[in-house]
Amino acid sequence: MAGAEFDNTVNASDKPFSYQGVQVVPVTTIDAKGMAALSSSFFATLKAIAAKPDVIHYHAEGPCVMLRLAHWAGIRTVATIHGLDWQRAKWGRFASTYLKFGERTAARCADEVIVLSRNMQEYFTKTYGRDTRFIPNGIERKQLVTAQEITSEYGLRKDDYILFLGRIVPEKGVHYLIDAFGKLDTDKKLVIAGGSSDSTEYYEQVKQMAAQDPRIILTGFVQGRMLQELYSNAYIYVLPSDLEGMPMSLLEAMSYGNCCLTSDIAECTEVVEDKAASFAHGSADALYKALNELIQHPQKVQKYKNEAADFITGKYSWDSVVDQTLALYKGEKVGE
Repeated sequence: MAGAEFDNTVNASDKPFSYQGVQVVPVTTIDAKGMAALSSSFFATLKAIAAKPDVIHYHAEGPCVMLRLAHWAGIRTVATIHGLDWQRAKWGRFASTYLKFGERTAARCADEVIVLSRNMQEYFTKTYGRDTRFIPNGIERKQLVTAQEITSEYGLRKDDYILFLGRIVPEKGVHYLIDAFGKLDTDKKLVIAGGSSDSTEYYEQVKQMAAQDPRIILTGFVQGRMLQELYSNAYIYVLPSDLEGMPMSLLEAMSYGNCCLTSDIAECTEVVEDKAASFAHGSADALYKALNELIQHPQKVQKYKNEAADFITGKYSWDSVVDQTLALYKGEKVGE
C-alpha cells in the first residue's frame, strides 16, 4: 500500500530506509531455523509500540504471538492469517505449538482478522467463534517473455515442459508430482523450481527421486528473468498441494495465461473455479491421469490458457485489497 494514507515513518537508530514512500526499519533477527520470525516479530513489535502508530498489522501465525504486546499497549491490531502454518509437516512439536498459540492470540486479541480463503474463514468461525474478514491477495496481468535463459541454461522451449514453481516442502506435494510424471509416456520435461525453506531433508528426498528420471530438471530458487520465462513458456503449471493458505504461485501462473492443474483442496479450487483442471489431493495416480488427459488433449490446455489471465486478474484486484484493508485500519466494516 505504498503511498496510501497509513504509510508511517518510524524513527530508529539502525538506519531505516525508504521504499516507494514506505519507511522500512530493520530490526534484530536471529538467523537460525525457527528463530527468524520469532526474533524479528518481537523486536519489530517493541519498535512499533514505541512509535505509537494508529495500527500494527501482523502477517502469519508465528508473528501473531507478539500481537498480544501491542494489544496490551492499547494499539489497534490487524492480523492476516495466510494459512494454518502449525499444520505444516516441516515443523516439529515445539514450533507447531508456538504457531498454534499465535493463531489463538490473533483470534482472541486482534481487533480484526483477515483470512485469504473461505475455507479458513469457516475454520475460525468453528474453532474460535471468531468473525473474520475475507480479503484475498491481488494479482496483475503479467507480460509474457520469450524463452532465452531457460533455453541456454536447460534446453527448454515453449510448451515442452510441465512446471512446478514454489517452495520445496512436504505439504506442496512435489513427491506426488514426480511419481505421477514418471508414469507418463511423454517427451515433455518436468521442471521443479524453488528452494527448500527449512526443509532440507525433504529437498534431498526430492533430489533423489528426480535423479531417477532424466526428464526432470531441478533449478533451485529462481527469480527475475528466469522466473518470468518459466511461467511464460510452460505447457502446464501444476500445484499438487495438500495444504495451502492462498497460493500466490497459482495466481502468478494464471496471470501469465497458464493452463493450471491443482489439487482439489478448497484453497486451490476457490481460486481457480472452473478455469483450471484439478485432481484428488494426495493421490499420485489421480494426478497421473489428469496430467495424461491434458497431454493427450492440447485443445483443453489451450482453452484454459485462453481464459486464465482475464479471469484471475478480474477476480483478484490489488486496488480492492488496498481499499478494504485501509477501511479495516479505520475500523470500518468491510467484507463478510
